[in-house]
Amino acid sequence: MIIERKTIMGSNPKLRIGLEKIRDNASKVVELCKKTGIRAGGVTKGLCGNLKVAEAMVDGGCSFLADSRVKNIANLKREGMNVPCMLLRLPMPSETDAVVTWADVSLVSMGETILLLDEACKIKNKFHEVVVMVDVGDLREGIWPSDVEIETIASALKKCKRVHCLGVGTNVGCYGGVLPSRENMGRLVEVGRKLEDLLDYKLAVYSGGSSSSLALIEKREMPREINQLRIGEAILLGTDVTGGRKIPYLNQDTMFLEAEVIEVRRKPSVPVGEIGADAFGNVPFFEDRGVRLRAVLALGKQDVRLEGIKPLQKGIHILGASSDHMILDVEECDEKISPGSVLAFRVDYGAMLAVATSPYVEVVAEAE
Repeated sequence: MIIERKTIMGSNPKLRIGLEKIRDNASKVVELCKKTGIRAGGVTKGLCGNLKVAEAMVDGGCSFLADSRVKNIANLKREGMNVPCMLLRLPMPSETDAVVTWADVSLVSMGETILLLDEACKIKNKFHEVVVMVDVGDLREGIWPSDVEIETIASALKKCKRVHCLGVGTNVGCYGGVLPSRENMGRLVEVGRKLEDLLDYKLAVYSGGSSSSLALIEKREMPREINQLRIGEAILLGTDVTGGRKIPYLNQDTMFLEAEVIEVRRKPSVPVGEIGADAFGNVPFFEDRGVRLRAVLALGKQDVRLEGIKPLQKGIHILGASSDHMILDVEECDEKISPGSVLAFRVDYGAMLAVATSPYVEVVAEAE
């Protein structure tokens, strides 16, 4: 897809987001979860806590928002988002004051951090809720499901005056690629039950993961105790990268990346001269396809994860990129490409995260 030439200085590259499709995805996810007694929250971290996207998630029925950065949560609160906000990344000990100031709930796994949160609450005259993360096999954050670790975390919680344990949660897929299953969700439930016995009260939340856990609901294999999911990718992109699928009942055309052409020339397909390492220390390989029409874009590895984008226009192939330039083979493209042409690309989760984080890419969230 070649977009009408832009003349506004500095307007490209940009990530265009369709808010109605985001809202529709949120609504469909919320309704699916509701059928099994699960509350779905919208995860905003993939787009750096974008306010309009957060509003679309809430409009779609998400009962809370979640982000991995305190700064993003603070911005949402300052902009008037009046819904509970959860901090997804374990709090840094150095940021506990900010955590209890802005987040309503945080995910925890260390007794020391829980006590620091309690102390921060005392100083700021606040109360704070936590969800104890349990590592069910993906080997990222969370207590290991052993009696010793459960007892240790319970001991820290019992010492708190202002921090209350809302529940237990887990994450799968993001580091180790472990798929959610009835078995590993069952381990989360077992830890929750043991923690309830030690704390002498019922836990309100059993948080069973993220977008990849939707597959368990679809297959009716989610344990009935699981009553919360934290959904980002499925709402934002309609995909589940861990499960390797496009979710059939969701929109995938929710956003695309635009970049502007700055050079078009016919050149050889193999560099001339002795080949060393590129700017990133890799020794590149080139296939000799003769002289080809090539386009250079004002977009590079500093802005986007190259492997995560796909041209919308047929006949365009990504050859590679340096920090600030992307090189395309456009020999087989039927449409004329010239300097100033704006090309569009689909993005996966990793590419979306990179472009949303780059200060050089404009994020435009708009109603269709």
